[in-house]
Amino acid sequence: MIIKSLDQLNSFSQKVADHLTKKDYIFLSGDIGVGKTTFTRYLINYLQKKEGSKATEVLSPTFNLLYEYDLKKCKIMHYDLYRIQNVKELNNLGIFQENENAIKIIEWPGIIEIPTSDKLEIHLNYAKYKNERKIRLTGTGKWKNFNEL
Repeated sequence: MIIKSLDQLNSFSQKVADHLTKKDYIFLSGDIGVGKTTFTRYLINYLQKKEGSKATEVLSPTFNLLYEYDLKKCKIMHYDLYRIQNVKELNNLGIFQENENAIKIIEWPGIIEIPTSDKLEIHLNYAKYKNERKIRLTGTGKWKNFNEL
């Protein structure tokens, strides 16, 4: 699918958010600056507004590796694994061993080797025009046939 504006990316993130439940994984892949954190910001802010909470600032966790967002019904754990070099380093951090009842959004998931049952992979790529993005979806578990509905 082609996303032609930030408004369309926001609408897409809301459709994904409406299907999220605890223990879901969202893997975000794509070049630097393609919109992974923007997608995540839209998704988290939408869920915050939907529950009547104030929208918070959602930043890229590139240097922190993880930002957590406590919603009334669940927790969202937003990871950025860009600086992680290998699986051993990832395992030593133990970041996937805690809070199995959270939604986990993971930027740069390429080195992850853990089994995930309900996972939506969103691959973002630059398109022909400056503000357009190509999005390809791959899902497992409940996300297997998700294609923006």
